[in-house]
Amino acid sequence: MRAMTYRGPYKIRVEEKDVPPIEHPNDAIVRVTMAAVCGSDLHLYHGMIPDTRVGTTFGHEFIGVVEEVGSSVQNLKRGDRVMVPANIYCGSCYYCTRGLYSNCHNVNANATAMGSLYGYSHTAGGYDGGQAEYVRVPFADVGPTIIPDWMDDEDAVLLTDATATGYFGAQLGDISEGDTVVVFGAGPVGLFAAKSAWFMGAGRVIVIDHLEYRLEKARTFAHAETYNFVEYDDIVVHLKKITDHFGADVAIDAAGAEADGNFTQHVTSAKLKLQGGSPVALNWAIDSVRKGGTISVMGAYGPMFSAVKFGDALNKGLTLRMNQCPMKRQWPRLFEHIKAGYLKPSDIVTHRIPLEHISDAYHIFSAKLDDCIKPLILVGDH
Repeated sequence: MRAMTYRGPYKIRVEEKDVPPIEHPNDAIVRVTMAAVCGSDLHLYHGMIPDTRVGTTFGHEFIGVVEEVGSSVQNLKRGDRVMVPANIYCGSCYYCTRGLYSNCHNVNANATAMGSLYGYSHTAGGYDGGQAEYVRVPFADVGPTIIPDWMDDEDAVLLTDATATGYFGAQLGDISEGDTVVVFGAGPVGLFAAKSAWFMGAGRVIVIDHLEYRLEKARTFAHAETYNFVEYDDIVVHLKKITDHFGADVAIDAAGAEADGNFTQHVTSAKLKLQGGSPVALNWAIDSVRKGGTISVMGAYGPMFSAVKFGDALNKGLTLRMNQCPMKRQWPRLFEHIKAGYLKPSDIVTHRIPLEHISDAYHIFSAKLDDCIKPLILVGDH
């Protein structure tokens, strides 16, 4: 098969690899039809995630058609059109039975630190991802879901991570009716978080970023009030001014660690960019919410030192809620919003690129060229 293959930082190519075999009776092999490049994939691309090994195939956002199933798989059959959540999870451990699929204890040798994702380094379990023609899907009776007939492929692939994670970020904010919500980062997850905040009763939604084309999308897609932080001496002071000097009720960190920059810049927070190491956005969130406010974090942070203003958070009486999103837990309500016409995830897609040219997709997305917000990767039948 043809598959995206990591050869080192900033070096990816499409190579021939063996089609993955069934390794366990509950595996499925899925023929990928569409995948996506996620902002968190850029951390891998830039060499910022530990134990990202040469030869790995990335990609935790993908849909496809079931090609083969193991002998114990009961819920899927060959030919089923499926969406596969980014998390790999067993469905039966202590965490999975509580809906914490992203914290599954049985799929990763590093399980005390995190669960597992497709194509996200050996830190996250070492599973190959879906930016390929075929992918092995473990626990096939648990994760994959048959795509409803009424749902478009592009909407389905975005539900496998970005849409669900944004919705989860708003959910973690514990938004009350009329709350002012500020979202740091206007990438795909931030856009979905801002849009979802309205579903949960927000009275005002503010989005902060430094790229004008992303802020324009936040205005048109998420109907948010927007501010470019480079235009202000101190964005936190500005946020206080426009919230009666109290601060927002809820802050959502949809930026996470910087997706580029060297280690020193990450540790010292010297790079003031809202991309997915340094805790710039998180510290802005701590500073800009009112006392007693809530901070939601679902931006991607790696296992490295970060100088977070924890004392300030303590003294302000803040509630910090965070996790990697358990994707499938968000799907029932998101299906309802999409079917009712309240949400069209594919509205944020800007680029559709064949698998053969995936290196271009990474370059365009990473360098923020051509007003790129979300690139999809067309595989197989496309």
